Amino acid sequence: MKVAIAGCGVVGATIAYELSQVPGLNITVLDQLPPPKFPDVAVTQFVSPSSTGAALGVLMGVISHKAKGKAWKLRQASLQRYETLLPELTSIIGRSIPCNRQGILSLCFPSENLDKWESLVEIRRHQGWNLEIWDSHQLQTRCPQISNNTSITGAIYSPQDRQINPTALTIALVEAAKHKGVEFKFGVEVLGVVSPSPEISQSCNAIETSAGRIAVDYLIIAAGLGSSPLTAQLNQFVDIRPVLGQALQLRLTNPLGNPEFQPVITGNDVNIVPLGNGDYWVGATVEFPPESSKEIPSQPELLQTVLEQAIAFCPALATATTIHSWSGLRPRPQSRPAPIIDRLPGFTNVLLATGHYRNGVLLAPATAIAIREMIISNQ
Repeated sequence: MKVAIAGCGVVGATIAYELSQVPGLNITVLDQLPPPKFPDVAVTQFVSPSSTGAALGVLMGVISHKAKGKAWKLRQASLQRYETLLPELTSIIGRSIPCNRQGILSLCFPSENLDKWESLVEIRRHQGWNLEIWDSHQLQTRCPQISNNTSITGAIYSPQDRQINPTALTIALVEAAKHKGVEFKFGVEVLGVVSPSPEISQSCNAIETSAGRIAVDYLIIAAGLGSSPLTAQLNQFVDIRPVLGQALQLRLTNPLGNPEFQPVITGNDVNIVPLGNGDYWVGATVEFPPESSKEIPSQPELLQTVLEQAIAFCPALATATTIHSWSGLRPRPQSRPAPIIDRLPGFTNVLLATGHYRNGVLLAPATAIAIREMIISNQ
């Protein structure tokens, strides 16, 4: 069975790897961008058109207020799969993927509703997960880098949530999938979808690409913002719009606080992500396009506001050197929840795995599992 995957961000790459373990599938992944690689840290500004290249890789699963239904099931499935996926990839490619296993620390403020957190702690306990509520004394003891001003009253600590380097993860997935026989075509654009009569319920026969026609039994659209024009060709337009995010990398002479305890710190939608050796990612902005345009000019003042907020949380960051900054576009579905994991209406063999917005890295494994089950169920 021939399977084509349009898009090789972290979602497309995870699907490719997951499907590579299903016997009898011939898998081709296409992406119009070059192969994923690390940005040159000597460059002061890095702009990525993909959401993977701009992501911070913070897996807010257990600490999320999503406690039931599909939203929680996807998060839980991904967290569980990551615990087996990362060792699998390490075994295949011979190197580890940068992963912070020291959890996520969410700062609390005077307006915080601790009753909701206490309820969530109990829910998670019954679900087999751990959350801790820290008072200001516990916070200062464990994380002395946090400002002790009265605007921070404590924190919620989630020891089982993770942070994974998105680019390193995607590269590892591609290498591991290649090892299992998946073919990748980078720098190849999907030009069209071949279907005899898109007006009636049917299947997709092939795709036209800049490298020629490829026959398919299944087409998986995992192209983020590029998913909209592909679905439009099949008269089933899926409206996905960009949301810009800006972030930066800072360098300190010494790590913040206790070098042995370096969780991701988050508060007011600002994330401080330890990278090791005194380096930190700080981000990210959330910038929507103007009503009259889909173009989003980046606003440096918004990134400066994020930096100032991070410094308010951890004053030592004021002495840090900025190594580089970057921006990228997140794919946000219009008028429907994110992500979109489903069959394209009217088509038996076109699957959607797109529109993950700010949770692509978090939900990639669960998405891949769902897509695999859709295909297996029809074999």
